[in-house]
Amino acid sequence: MFVKSGDRFIPTRAGSNWSINFHYANENCRSPSQNHKAKDTTSDSSKDAVTYAALLRNELLGSGIETVQDPHTDERRHAVPSQDSHSLFKYAVHTKRVPFHSDNEVSPYSLSPLSNKSHKLLRSPRKPARKISKIPFKVLDAPELQDDFYLNLVDWSAGNLLSVGLGACVYLWSACTSQVTRLCDLSVDGDSVTSVCWNERGSLVAVGTHKGYVQIWDASGGRKLTSLEGHSARVGALAWNGEQLSSGSRDRVILQRDVRTPPSAERRLQGHRQEVCGLKWSPDHQHLASGGNDNKLLVWNSSSLLPMQQYSDHLAAVKAIAWSPHQHGLLVSGGGTADRCLRFWNTLTGQALQSTDTGSQVCNLAWSKHANELVSTHGYSQNQILVWKYPSLTQVAKLTGHSYRVLYLAVSPDGEAIVTGAGDETLRFWNVFSKTRCTKESKSVLNLFTRIR
Repeated sequence: MFVKSGDRFIPTRAGSNWSINFHYANENCRSPSQNHKAKDTTSDSSKDAVTYAALLRNELLGSGIETVQDPHTDERRHAVPSQDSHSLFKYAVHTKRVPFHSDNEVSPYSLSPLSNKSHKLLRSPRKPARKISKIPFKVLDAPELQDDFYLNLVDWSAGNLLSVGLGACVYLWSACTSQVTRLCDLSVDGDSVTSVCWNERGSLVAVGTHKGYVQIWDASGGRKLTSLEGHSARVGALAWNGEQLSSGSRDRVILQRDVRTPPSAERRLQGHRQEVCGLKWSPDHQHLASGGNDNKLLVWNSSSLLPMQQYSDHLAAVKAIAWSPHQHGLLVSGGGTADRCLRFWNTLTGQALQSTDTGSQVCNLAWSKHANELVSTHGYSQNQILVWKYPSLTQVAKLTGHSYRVLYLAVSPDGEAIVTGAGDETLRFWNVFSKTRCTKESKSVLNLFTRIR
């Protein structure tokens, strides 16, 4: 009788690099789309996965990892120390006993199979996950909200009043009471609203019109204080600096006027070759940044009639401008469809700092008052809202919901929430920088702006 027999095959692992194999095992078990989502997520499960991977490295590879970085803020993998050349499965008997003196060491009488490093890893403090709701907590219907990139039709006052330009009217919505009032109606004069801007105290609101007028309104009294002339085309950008008001127009001119003095006392700033679509004063009230359809970003001081700095790196219109409240002289700007980039500038030295391609038209920018973060709103082609960390430019959150370009942005006076507006005729409120407020979905669309006929 013939009996088959054979030796058992035992593979040799002497030349294997276990650190690389361990890395590939983790990567190959997920699809590319899952790997991409893992980089963007800030959930507890992703942190648990990183902790578990580090624990396995400690026990199998002797990596000695004691702390785990946030996978969202630090995407670099843990560096694995160089391993000894001895076999991975070498058994050894430790005869020398080390006295137990520290709380950081595992007791010799512990039944846990984990090493000291792994115990430290599990005991290391973990930063709570940053959770930003991807659902707006309130949605308001805003009929006749124009889909025009060059206009600025939404602003939020220090008194918690939201001003919105809808067609020929300006409406005020109270964030405290949800009450809506109509401030003005320009249809009587055959005009329409092209920009709105609150002063710092939140008592006056400036209204730019299609015919080139700038009207100053007392919000509490609901009366027009004055109407300023000087522009020959629509006024799409406004910016207050104390009692001074700067206005930018399609006529390529920036007018700076003190509302307390006669209208004849004005400064004319001429530097753009096309329409002025963005204006922002620095937090120290010393410098004015202006963006235009000529792809230029200009910085002016309070005394000269010529720009002190000119930046020409953008390849499209510059509407989105924001000064950092955390770092003196730091300015960020965003370009239109042909550019799509965020660019950061040190206006103290005139140097370009860094830039990033957002993938779509940049419509608006705003810094957080509490942290070194900023939010950008976008148009073609993704219509998204992005939250960034600075200076790492790590993407903290991506919010979607608008079906048109997100052209309008304003930050609440407490710095916790933002409101965005789009040509889909909706205003959406998001808890982006919130630390304490609960983010709950608002199930119904509140058609508040149709209460007044």
